[in-house]
Amino acid sequence: MLVLSGSSGRIEEERCRILAREGMAALSIRWFGGSGQPPGICEVPLETFEPAIALLRAGGARRIGVLGTSKGAEAALHLSVLLPGVDTVVALSPTSLTWANVGPGKDGRARPHRSSWTWRGEPLPFVPYDDSWTPAPARPEGGPVAIRGWYEQSRRTFAGRVDAARIPVERSGADLVLVAGGDDAMWPSLPCAEELAARRRAAGLPVRVVGGPGAGHTARDCPARARRPPPRSSATGVQPPRTRRSGPPPGRTSSTRSAARTARAEAGGRGDCRPRPPGRSAGVRTPRSRRPAPCRAPPPTP
Repeated sequence: MLVLSGSSGRIEEERCRILAREGMAALSIRWFGGSGQPPGICEVPLETFEPAIALLRAGGARRIGVLGTSKGAEAALHLSVLLPGVDTVVALSPTSLTWANVGPGKDGRARPHRSSWTWRGEPLPFVPYDDSWTPAPARPEGGPVAIRGWYEQSRRTFAGRVDAARIPVERSGADLVLVAGGDDAMWPSLPCAEELAARRRAAGLPVRVVGGPGAGHTARDCPARARRPPPRSSATGVQPPRTRRSGPPPGRTSSTRSAARTARAEAGGRGDCRPRPPGRSAGVRTPRSRRPAPCRAPPPTP
């Protein structure tokens, strides 16, 4: 399982360990903010993720999944369309559209708006942000970042660009599990998940939506956790304990069911940073990067 963070840029070590305890080999990489990468989520090449998927396959993985949160979910859904070797996607707090950049590109500029992603050197169609949006008064201490209205207003303002920016999940050959909450203050992840599911079902393809009206953007909208600095390595890999299987038990073939179990297993994930609304200082914190950490198994349990 390739595990992708959202706009925090963190290496998802804890989620990898949770997946390893479930019997899966898991890998998380830094996909922006590292050496040779854009400092923000701005025209990030989706090819960035291909070597990580190849590494998992070279390690003996029979099926490849991608688990992404927020902007990482946006990337994961695109990968399921563009890469035929992706078998399963678990998208946590997903969007149904490609959005503009979050933070600066390699040129150091955050404006004018550009696509978050490129593929084979071409930017994907995207919806820009409406910078006339005005943030609500300061949120309560400890409350989640609330810029959902910015995304909703931007979608209305640039309605003519929405169709081209839709993530075409009806062309994805992967099994999809979409995890979203109706109380998501960051962006409307539950309506987006329902939109994605409707297009999948219309195409006769499998999809599962896991969500509830009271759930937020992350399993724990906890600013104290979100403020923790990300790990300094540029990648982490965790192999399952040798006594556990890396695949489904004999006789069980439903990858969608397995992916749903994965979504429940990792539900203790941490929150991530957000795009800054108009009028606030721009930029994405760029974590320091070092040489990729080797994949290694955790020590045996006494």
